[in-house]
Amino acid sequence: MGKVKIKRKSTLIDMTAMSDVTVLLLTFFMLTSTFLQKEPVTVITPSSVSEEKVRTSNVAQILVSPEGKVFISVAGDADAANADTWGSEPIRKEILRNAVTEYNRLHPSKKVELTEKDVETFSKINAFGVPFQALPAFLRLSPTEQDKVISDMTRADVGIPIDDNTNLETPNEFQIWMRAIYSSGNDNLQAAMKQGEGIAVKAGQDTPYETVHHVLDNLQTLKMNKFSLMTALKTEND
Repeated sequence: MGKVKIKRKSTLIDMTAMSDVTVLLLTFFMLTSTFLQKEPVTVITPSSVSEEKVRTSNVAQILVSPEGKVFISVAGDADAANADTWGSEPIRKEILRNAVTEYNRLHPSKKVELTEKDVETFSKINAFGVPFQALPAFLRLSPTEQDKVISDMTRADVGIPIDDNTNLETPNEFQIWMRAIYSSGNDNLQAAMKQGEGIAVKAGQDTPYETVHHVLDNLQTLKMNKFSLMTALKTEND
């Protein structure tokens, strides 16, 4: 009796549908994810049990490096499609113009002159932190050169100058920037700053206490008494 031949079936699996699903999932996660913004220096924040998240829109973040250098980053409305809202880039332009105008008023013999191209360049920078006098030269560098300069914590022209000034008739550079941010014209950002959600201070475990103290004192001098301190969530090993 002859052997019964079993008809072989194809083992080929059509992956077209799987590929479509993969692309759709990848697109979804890319569009809904919040990417970390580039910062001049990595700061290891202290741990806490607070699970409250720092907002990513309408916020001014103050970064203090372990070397005591101060930087500021500003984010506007997340959805700037509405004519009544301010995106990050337009608000940064307004902040820069306001801050430079105030600085030049206070220092008529050392005026800072910026071009529209400089203003445009500034609007695309996430975190800034150089003295006003160094600002024009910094903004005219390439992005790669800017990153190299602002990440060098040994440079004297890196970091926003700050001291324990309490006389707002002659504000220091940090106070000029914070005033410009508050008066930028973005009502949503101003409201968030009033409520304490629009200002976040980020400092590392090894950051000099004196610099952090100056930052907190300056905020209180500006009547910005409500702010958040950024921390890392405590783990079981902490």
